[in-house]
Amino acid sequence: MTHQEPAGLDARDPSELHVPVLLDRCLDLLAPVAARPGAVVVDATLGMGGHSAAMLAAHPGLTVIGLDRDTEALALAGTRLAPFGERAIRVHAVYDEIERAVRGAGFSRIDGVLFDLGVSSLQLDEADRGFAYAQDAPLDMRMDQSRGETAAEVLATASEGRLRAIFERYGEEPLAGRYARAILAARAEAPIERSGRLVDVLQAATPAAVRDQRHPAKRVFQALRIEVNSELSVLERAIPAALDLLSLGGRAVVMAYQSLEDRFVKRELSARSRSTTPPGLPMELPEHSPEFRLLTRGAELADDAERARNPRAIPVRLRAAERLRETR
Repeated sequence: MTHQEPAGLDARDPSELHVPVLLDRCLDLLAPVAARPGAVVVDATLGMGGHSAAMLAAHPGLTVIGLDRDTEALALAGTRLAPFGERAIRVHAVYDEIERAVRGAGFSRIDGVLFDLGVSSLQLDEADRGFAYAQDAPLDMRMDQSRGETAAEVLATASEGRLRAIFERYGEEPLAGRYARAILAARAEAPIERSGRLVDVLQAATPAAVRDQRHPAKRVFQALRIEVNSELSVLERAIPAALDLLSLGGRAVVMAYQSLEDRFVKRELSARSRSTTPPGLPMELPEHSPEFRLLTRGAELADDAERARNPRAIPVRLRAAERLRETR
């Protein structure tokens, strides 16, 4: 649904709260399609609107449909995008709902799409959201606080096997079994409802040699966040749906911040950028020619200047592709 809220809901300046990652590179990659007459670009992870505001300012004929599941982020983005009027359409939605959002805004195809994956600056910086292991807070971790199970509820109800599977799959945590057992033992004494207590449980369960190498909570917190928000399953639906919506020549830009996301994005873009003509044929069949072409050589990283200016760009992996032929 299109998002609206009363004027003056949030007086904070989003431009002071958030520095968009790889802004210039994203603008360059999307410029050829954003400059089309009547162009429509979807910002599938609107956040506080930094990328969208820059695109709208650069292209006076552009409409941006911005999606976000976080109602607080949508409100802040509304402040930032207000000068662009009806050219900025905000939708309260998870990004696998992209087709519904686009059709709800009155369009059937789009010219471009941008994904800036992972947890947002707003969510990381607000301690009471429970995303950061360095700050004691209630273990919520929901990007959309209006629905779904919190991290504390997962820790309270999940079996040892489920916790181990979550930590192994989504955190790639080698001590997943040890941590799952420690959590069950701790919750038998009292519920684990705050990030500080979870960190203490994990610290106590970690061999000293490992504690000296890395923070024991980092991978577990990532895994819980992905589980609570169904991030990978949402991504696995969202990327194909977004690519299917792109018109001829349309472009997709995706920024991932951890290996599980990036591996899926790489696999999906690569598969659509290969010929499916059966081996041995003397010529490529048009209906089997590549659907997309890759615009980046592998995954692009932030340069040293970007990393110094914006530390949250350090883990980013950017990939992009352009539609070469219609398939429907």
